[in-house]
Amino acid sequence: MRHRESTLVLVAGGAGFLGSHLCDRLLAEGHEVVCLDHFGTGRRRNLRHLEREPRFDVVTHDVVQPLPARLRRQRFSRIYNLACPASPPHYQADPEHTLLTSVLGTRHLLLAAEESGARLLQASTSEIYGDPEMHPQQEGYWGHVNPTGPRACYDEGKRAAETLCADYARAGRAAVRVARIFNTYGPRMRADDGRVVSNVICQALAGDDITVYGDGSQTRSFCYVDDLIDGLYRLMEHEAEARDIGAVNLGNPVELTVSDLVRRVLAMTGSPSSVVHHPLPVDDPRRRRPDIARASELLGWAPRVPLEQGLRATVLWFSDEAEDGPRAGGRSELAAPAILA
Repeated sequence: MRHRESTLVLVAGGAGFLGSHLCDRLLAEGHEVVCLDHFGTGRRRNLRHLEREPRFDVVTHDVVQPLPARLRRQRFSRIYNLACPASPPHYQADPEHTLLTSVLGTRHLLLAAEESGARLLQASTSEIYGDPEMHPQQEGYWGHVNPTGPRACYDEGKRAAETLCADYARAGRAAVRVARIFNTYGPRMRADDGRVVSNVICQALAGDDITVYGDGSQTRSFCYVDDLIDGLYRLMEHEAEARDIGAVNLGNPVELTVSDLVRRVLAMTGSPSSVVHHPLPVDDPRRRRPDIARASELLGWAPRVPLEQGLRATVLWFSDEAEDGPRAGGRSELAAPAILA
């Protein structure tokens, strides 16, 4: 997958959890990278290890607004759109801005792709399937989404962004790729993002009660960040017309209950934490598992990192954050299994 020559790549949302890991991968592949972020949920410390990298630049900007003129003059060959808060507490904090980030932000980046002849990858989400009536979820499934609920700013925003991408592709205005990302975890997650992996790990490490919503029987499928980034890169570089690809699920098809995740983290950390149950949030999906047959066939991609191994690396990272403060770079390399019990 390695390029023979450097290309200029724009990563919108490049200071976030996924975006910063993507910047690392692109630089490792030999590209020049411009990170675009307004630092609402992205963090500068995610990029601190890249401060002296001559092939890396950071532009502070909100994609809800038209792109700065200097960016529109640059000839990008690739544009990745990861510019949207992705956890419920963050995207519900300002639902109007979340919706506009997905709609206006995607349009502004599609216009930049059209002007520069760049290929664009839209980071969509498994949330476009809503609380699914199909299991596992295939890309042809249209979803079961509440269009006016508290999660709709994100769910419907991402669905609208996919609509824009499809329209640009049909009109021949831009070459696009759409990745539907399922639950992803790993170093550089925010402790306050409200996602189940970060919640459970941080509460266990602190010895606090672990919050489980509902009875814990709802399922998720967790993909380690390095695997997900590999899938994004492969999808972007896949040589085919967008209409021949369609949206592609990227996630781990190994499904487990939230209660099972809690048991694993408690055993791994040796935490004395108790479990407390709270009502399920509105529109919280009961089951979530990707069908990745399309990604396997088109990209030769499948997750490789076992859950236990990925959880150990993530626990180690959160433990270091708690003990030593934020680490420069927060690297995602997997921890040796012997480090934690």
